[in-house]
Amino acid sequence: MEPLEPLQQFLPQVWFFILGLFLFLYVLLDGFDLGVGILSLTASTEERRSILMTSLGNVWDANETWLVLMGGSLFGAFPLAYATILNALYLPAVIMVVGLILRAVSFEFRENADNKLVWNITFGVGSFLAALGQGFALGSVFEGITVDAAGHFVGGIWDWLTWRSVIVALTLIQSYVLIGSTYLILKTTGDLQKIHYKTAIIATWTTLAGALFITISTPLMSEQARSQLFTAPLIYIFGLIPILAIICVFLLLRSLYQRRENSPLVYTFLVFCLSFIGLGFVIFPNIIPPSVTIYEAAAAPSSLVFMLTFIGFLIPIVLFYNIYNYIVFRGKIVNEGE
Repeated sequence: MEPLEPLQQFLPQVWFFILGLFLFLYVLLDGFDLGVGILSLTASTEERRSILMTSLGNVWDANETWLVLMGGSLFGAFPLAYATILNALYLPAVIMVVGLILRAVSFEFRENADNKLVWNITFGVGSFLAALGQGFALGSVFEGITVDAAGHFVGGIWDWLTWRSVIVALTLIQSYVLIGSTYLILKTTGDLQKIHYKTAIIATWTTLAGALFITISTPLMSEQARSQLFTAPLIYIFGLIPILAIICVFLLLRSLYQRRENSPLVYTFLVFCLSFIGLGFVIFPNIIPPSVTIYEAAAAPSSLVFMLTFIGFLIPIVLFYNIYNYIVFRGKIVNEGE
């Protein structure tokens, strides 16, 4: 492989970071949307389910903006990765999109329906399917995608479905339930809040179990991850991230048992952040694990610079809108009878 020019090396790294940022913000923000949707299936009364839906009413559309930005940016910055990943993950992508469509339709139709039961179930099932599709896609990152010398997908349609990808998908669903529960602790009161303290504690333990399995099994079952992570200085960073994550989980559980309202969501955000940093170290510099790098899949430098100018202008606007949205609609969702 010929030596890369400084710009050819720097720009793909910048876009790798930008895509990671978009993915992180999407999982963090739309994650609690999906978690609340899944939890709505367990609501015992229509009144409680309405409170859950109301907590999302003014923010869920904005949260999905980051998914659109990530898809468009992946297409422009790494067109080879866009084509190969979508080809390899066609079915998980379809599952996710169907889930998102069901969520959007049921959320709007439910408000005007006389019989809300069908739309309640559709919203919960749609949330579960969207999370499941994303979990299978994440699982393929750890399993790897089979490509030829040109970086094109040459595997089978079911390559993404393995026992490890199932565990990764279930872990992601539990993590969404966790962040959804901590969000509802912040937004609700009374008995409903007490219920979500309990669901948050359960989801913390199940997410921790899945995360420990993924952390231990990834270097054991992936030669590329093992050779990359177990060499200095990455071995020290890779060793530090799980320790920090365990500390955050301990603080999260303590805050839940102490019935704190704000800190559980903060500690959950920190756990998600550490998980993404660890995921970044496992993948980098690949964009199609385990063999195609960001340098091989990147678009022309002129295209990356042009897109960077546009994205650099757009990111602060979307961030400001998201922050403003949460500030305006902060506070508790209270039952009218209370």
